[in-house]
This record gives sequence, C-alpha cells and structure tokens, in this order.
Amino acid sequence: MKAVVTGAAGFIGSHLSESLLNAGHTVTGIDVFTDYYARERKDHNLAKLRTNSRFTLLETALADVDWPRVLEDVAWIFHLAAQAGVRKSWGRDFHVYTVNNVEGTQILLEACKGRPIERLVYASSSSVYGDDVPLPMREDARPQPVSPYGVTKLSAEQLCHLYYVNYRVPAVSMRYFTVYGPRQRPDMGFHRFFLAAMRNEPVTVFGDGRQTRDFTFVSDAVGATVAASTRGAPGAVYNIGGGSRVELLDVFELIGRITGRPLRLNMTEPQAGDMRDTYADTARARTDLGFAPSVMLEQGLRAQFQWMIEAGLFTA
Repeated sequence: MKAVVTGAAGFIGSHLSESLLNAGHTVTGIDVFTDYYARERKDHNLAKLRTNSRFTLLETALADVDWPRVLEDVAWIFHLAAQAGVRKSWGRDFHVYTVNNVEGTQILLEACKGRPIERLVYASSSSVYGDDVPLPMREDARPQPVSPYGVTKLSAEQLCHLYYVNYRVPAVSMRYFTVYGPRQRPDMGFHRFFLAAMRNEPVTVFGDGRQTRDFTFVSDAVGATVAASTRGAPGAVYNIGGGSRVELLDVFELIGRITGRPLRLNMTEPQAGDMRDTYADTARARTDLGFAPSVMLEQGLRAQFQWMIEAGLFTA
C-alpha cells in the first residue's frame, strides 16, 4: 500500500514511517523542518528511512505540496505535522500554531475531497481536554483546552469531523497522551530530565510535582495509529494512553534510579496552559483498534535512556 506521512522527520512520525516500511508499504514523507528544535535531530531521525528505496521525502510546507500528484494511488494518510509545545503557543507565536496546526490541516483535508483514500489518521492530543473533565478522560467528554496549542489541536479535530460529515473524507483522530521513548523531542520532559540527571543540573518543576500524566511509549502509539488506518471508524476520536497514571515526583525517583544519579528539583510556580492531570479511558480504542499498551513506564524509560546514550547525548 502507498502511504503519506506528514511530519515524517519528527519523533512519532519517523517511528511510524519505519513501521510502515517494515510492513512492506511505500511511504512518502512530508516535512517542512520548522525551527522548533535543531534540524540535526530531525536528520538523525531520518537516517534509517533514507536508506530505504520505498521512502521518499518531500521537504515542503503542506500549502506548497502538489497534492493531486502526491495522493495518486495513496491508501492512507497519517497527518502528524504540527507546531508542538504548550508553553510556546501563547502571545505573538500563536499565528505559527494556527498556520501549521489549523490551516495546514484544512489544506490537506481539502485535497482529500473526492479521493478514494481508505483513511486519514490525524494525530491529536490529550491537551484538548483541559482540566474540567472527569478522570479517566473519555472521548465523549466536553473538551475545554487550557492552552492555545490545545485549541489548535481541537480545531483541527473539528475540521476532520466536518470534512467527514460533509465530504466523507474518512478521517480518524487519535488523542495521544504524553508520548515518550527514543527520539523524543529535546523540549519534552523525559529528555530534559535525563540530561539534567547526567549533567548534575537541577530540574525546574512547575507546580508541586504531584500533577499526574498518562505516559505512552512510542511503539504503542505507533501501533494504535497503524491500526486506525484499517480499523478506525471514520469520524471517530480515540484516546491513546499508556494505561497508568503517574505523579511527576515518582517519575523523578524512577529516573534517578535508572541513571544512578538522583535528580535535584527546583520547585516553582505552575505555568499557564499546563494541565493538572491526564488519564486516558482507552476502552473505545481497545474495542475498535485492538489497542493494548504493552510497554510499561520503567521499561520504556530505560529504552529512552539507552537511546540517548547511543545517540551521544551524554556518556553514562
């Protein structure tokens, strides 16, 4: 089968592209290489993909893609391209998020109208829920994001829904809950925490450290995403979570145990847009997609730590 992966040079996108190639499919990756983090890391993500003759990379913005040509004979589209980051989405940078997360999605959906694709799988986020939702979070809860980033991810979800309702574009949305593992972006928590431990630097903790997250290993997120391309109900939304709710303080203790270097914590005020708790009800994904997370937190953290050593990010 032929697939398109937007955001193919990113953390999850590169893993997804490799999974599709390993299954024998042909992949066209699209990435504009925004400056949110260093291009060197994205090129490292692509290293294995570039050696596969069934992978083609288009370095361009979604608005500049020749969609009729790219989508010819394509069965699946995996839309992971987005401007990431909750804390940077405020103020003057908000337009970057609307352009990349909302307008880019609309352009892609418009290009899919009338085409015989099997699925368009959109990578959404648990950030759409906000803090006013009962735990565990269910897909039918009323979303009220508390960050501009969350607003743009929810807006793109709604675009997917309306293009399904009006034009039968078979879009499926995946609400990822804090994905981690090898290649995790350098701005994300576990990456920063491991670096701090190995460099004997303090970790800044926004809040009291008792906020909780549902952490999802990248291979589990990828498996669910691939399953959605054949089993996801068009127009549906699915929570993709790791199956456990963990306090940050417990995470810091676990990272100290893995590295052998206890973390020093610098507690400070919570940041605007940070959710207090996340916890996914994954019953719908379990029923429709056969989703069952298989990598527990300590196992996944050890895999990420080993990858950081092998990538030369520090020496252990």
